Amino acid sequence: MSTPSPLSALQIAFIGGGNMASAIIGGLLKRGLAPGQIQVIEPFAEQAERLRAQFGVSVMPAAGASLARAGLVVWAVKPQIFNDAAAPVRAHTLTALHLSVAAGIRSDSIARWLGTERVVRAMPNTPALIGQGMTALLARPAVTAADRLIIESVVQTTGAHLWLTHEEQLDAVTALSGSGPAYVFYFIEAMIEAGTEMGLDADQARQLAIATFTGASALAQASEEPPQALRARVTSKGGTTYAALTAMEHSGVKSQFKKAMQAARQRAVELGDEFGAD
Repeated sequence: MSTPSPLSALQIAFIGGGNMASAIIGGLLKRGLAPGQIQVIEPFAEQAERLRAQFGVSVMPAAGASLARAGLVVWAVKPQIFNDAAAPVRAHTLTALHLSVAAGIRSDSIARWLGTERVVRAMPNTPALIGQGMTALLARPAVTAADRLIIESVVQTTGAHLWLTHEEQLDAVTALSGSGPAYVFYFIEAMIEAGTEMGLDADQARQLAIATFTGASALAQASEEPPQALRARVTSKGGTTYAALTAMEHSGVKSQFKKAMQAARQRAVELGDEFGAD
């Protein structure tokens, strides 16, 4: 006899209906949730209509008493507006579990704004849109084992996940995997440009660049060896790969890339400082 899903009878409310909310909603519906189990607060009419048409879920322009039915509230709003968005929601969701995907906003602030300690912070990334996301999770002490199962069941619809033990680690996650897809796209963009400059047409360069990232990532995931060993295996001294990596080292690519990630982490810290106050 199969164990029922913790989501089978759960009512879920989304505050904000943008890309990440859409990714989670789509994943939940694919896993068998009924559209009637989901409601979304989305003030922008065009986005609200898109959600209704795409998913058949209930979408409202502002928070109301119907939020009291929600056992889980997913916060998919921009950090800058979280505090303002929380004010009209709080009275209806004091007994709910809350999951925030807002970058930078610390759980202390969220718990204070919402009047509950049942808060989980998440840092997903955009491959969640195709079910290939990576989400890091941080729970406040009041979050129970059953609550964690609910959160895991939700984020599993968009890809893999891992739990963190210290909240400050989320700022590093933001810099690494949260912003990380943009770094990959940046390198793909550079590889395509270089390919076309060396005589390939744009479509050929695009296919080669994307397939190279996809294949190398799959190999790294499948292998028990560290990336350094995999890199060394394809880097014969005096060969073409050696020439490329030597040029990168002389240009300081690795050190500059690490500085860029530190800048992303610092901005995550600043978002918490700037928008986490009352």
